[in-house]
Amino acid sequence: MCGIAGIVKSRGASVDPALLRNMLATLAHRGPDGTGVHVETNVGLGHVRLSIIDLAGGHQPMSVDDDSLWITFNGEIFNYIELREELEKRGHRFKTRSDTEVILRLYREKGVECVHDLNGQWAFAIWDKRERKVFFSRDRLGVRPLFYTLTNGDLVFASEIKAILTCPGTKRELNLQALDQIFTFWVTLPPRTAFEDIRQLPPGHSMTYQDGRLQTWQYWSPHYSGQDEPQPDTVESQAEELLALLNDAVRIRLRADVPVGAYLSGGIDSTVTTALVLRHAQNRLRTFSVAFEDSEFDESCYQREASRYLNTQHEEVRCSTQDIGRIFPDVVWHVEQPILRTAPAPLFLLSGLVRKAGFKVVLTGEGSDELLGGYDIFKEDKIRRFWGRQPDSRLRPQLLRRLYPYLPGVQKQPEAYLRHFFRVRPQDMDNPFFSHLTRWDLTAKLKSFFSPAVKASLSDYDGLSELRESMPSCAAWPSFCRAQYLETMYLLPGYILSSQGDRMAMAHSVEGRYPFLDYRVAEFAANLHPSLKMHVLNEKYLLKKAASGMVPPAILQRKKQPYRAPDGKSFFAGRTLDYVEGTLSAEQITKDNIFDPGPVQKLVTKFKSANAVTTKDDMALVGILSTQLLLQKFQSYA
Repeated sequence: MCGIAGIVKSRGASVDPALLRNMLATLAHRGPDGTGVHVETNVGLGHVRLSIIDLAGGHQPMSVDDDSLWITFNGEIFNYIELREELEKRGHRFKTRSDTEVILRLYREKGVECVHDLNGQWAFAIWDKRERKVFFSRDRLGVRPLFYTLTNGDLVFASEIKAILTCPGTKRELNLQALDQIFTFWVTLPPRTAFEDIRQLPPGHSMTYQDGRLQTWQYWSPHYSGQDEPQPDTVESQAEELLALLNDAVRIRLRADVPVGAYLSGGIDSTVTTALVLRHAQNRLRTFSVAFEDSEFDESCYQREASRYLNTQHEEVRCSTQDIGRIFPDVVWHVEQPILRTAPAPLFLLSGLVRKAGFKVVLTGEGSDELLGGYDIFKEDKIRRFWGRQPDSRLRPQLLRRLYPYLPGVQKQPEAYLRHFFRVRPQDMDNPFFSHLTRWDLTAKLKSFFSPAVKASLSDYDGLSELRESMPSCAAWPSFCRAQYLETMYLLPGYILSSQGDRMAMAHSVEGRYPFLDYRVAEFAANLHPSLKMHVLNEKYLLKKAASGMVPPAILQRKKQPYRAPDGKSFFAGRTLDYVEGTLSAEQITKDNIFDPGPVQKLVTKFKSANAVTTKDDMALVGILSTQLLLQKFQSYA
């Protein structure tokens, strides 16, 4: 795991190595074990290294043979041993034991099609001297980031936006359409980012830059099939196949020349992952988790039960509301975009614990909910469609209360509110976004806090239309799979794997690995009948079948509780933090002109007075505060 950066001059000018080193300095947290720069007149590649495989020989940027190919690579290719063996049979002679060299030699044979052979998580750039082009690629599900911009005809790229912003001429302005997207979908729609003129390579895409021209294409996406209802005798065999795929995904993700640990959150996903690690571990496994002081969010009893059951050596970091408030500016610095929840903050503390314990690599359970049907939004979609078949029913909407036992506000709302909030309109039933409309409608209400100038700028913009244009044809997919696609291709890479994943782990030089996101598991899951993912309202049905006997019964049978953290109250527990006072002051809000100071001050007063706040209030406060901090940290950044 590493950080990468580079500059390609299109007009024959030379790359300044000092500029590359400035870029790399901002990425030091991603690679504290070494720095490398390679410059060839108009092309410069840079690398900071977190050494995990081939500690002595894996330095980058790397070349092979006649120096006609150079690579800077962030990530891991987990099947590199098998690929290396195949390449050696075809006459390749390797100089290192690294997965980096495998990519280069595979590219030499197959060119841009080499990515189809890779099983892993990656973002890389290959300078092909013979073709006079740079080839970029990002892994299928977007585990690792890659950003770029064109400035005066020069291409600048890096693992994080802050590195690009060190380059002269790069715009630091907030992209208002991206802000609109975050305040609707929680994420920006690739290739858009929170900053003007800075783009991200979307997951599952590759790109070339040659003769001053960019060409981007998609090489992978999930395809869902409408299979026949499974027969009882096939369920067991499919559970066995899922378990076999996960076991192999874990096996190859344990390949490292440093110790590997695991996150143990107390849910089925991380517990299954940990149980599978133990099948291959030589020593007692170290596991790590977050415990909250606030009992509403704490799952430590399940974490400890899983650890006892699996006999792991377990450590936890305790997180308070004060902790979240204290570290939140650092979280925004690493996330590099507005966020609507504080959930990344405890994971920032968790990766700090992992690093302090001497670990660079952890396996985690992310991806299971998206691929195997674990989210409440999937249940909500099923119930709303069930209700829609009898829209006048009084009983069917009551099922929605059962979805959110962990949200007291939902339980207290009258029936009229439920009908309004979870509305089911005939004209929406065939909408490919039906599953997410209630969530997006709630989030979009936060845009009432935008300033008049921002509202005017966005008056003709329609984020839903932009999303619709980026979607594949999905009319033949089951409705359940349409909801899965939205979670898998947008929220997962844009928030779960970035704001909560890569950025929080790499802030402390820790690499996360995700067995559920092995592309073989993803493709297997996409082809499952929806009833094997959610049997009536029993989420992750096939995974539970596969995990029987592997995890404690209490964890297997517990009701799904999504990972959450204290939001607005984190900034007003005890006394208000000085940075919060300054950042949300009427003077600062007026100066930045992104939000309307009047409504913002009313919101702050509501939190200070400890009045009852809603989910909307929490998201608004965190969204406004994170946006303002982003402006402070990056607009004057150089």
